[in-house]
Amino acid sequence: MVQAYILIQTEVGKAASVAHEISGIQGVTQAEDVTGPYDVIVRAEAHNVDELGKLVVAQIQAVEGITRTLTCPIVHI
Repeated sequence: MVQAYILIQTEVGKAASVAHEISGIQGVTQAEDVTGPYDVIVRAEAHNVDELGKLVVAQIQAVEGITRTLTCPIVHI
């Protein structure tokens, strides 16, 4: 299982609606609107890196109001 944090920038005033919509996507375990340089932080999981990439590109980035994403895979050292 691969897990990642996805940091999201949104259009002005869209953070809450983006977080709400993303929270319903399968593979997303948590989606919170926050303050700071990013507007929404998502925790997601998938079986492998390829599936994680598909989740981000095909489903999360397709949500209206998102301007940029940064995916940070979780590593256990």
